[in-house]
Amino acid sequence: MAITKYEGRTFTNQVFQLEECWFINCVLRECTIFYGGGSYDLQNATFDNCHWRFQGAANQTFQLLTQIGLLRAGQTPPMQVKATGGGPVN
Repeated sequence: MAITKYEGRTFTNQVFQLEECWFINCVLRECTIFYGGGSYDLQNATFDNCHWRFQGAANQTFQLLTQIGLLRAGQTPPMQVKATGGGPVN
């Protein structure tokens, strides 16, 4: 899978597969972010009112955490999230 590096950019109403992106000093506003549980990297990335869609293993983990009470049913990430560190990259 190819990874695209985005640096110092602002995106609005875009769609991304998180495992295919490397965001550095970026702002994503009202974007749709798909995440399937793979490796990603975020450095000083801000997500403002984005829509998160969990797929595959990530969705199964989300459902498990809800079933065992670690997440509330219907809980979504905060409207604005700033990711300052890197994610799990292999």
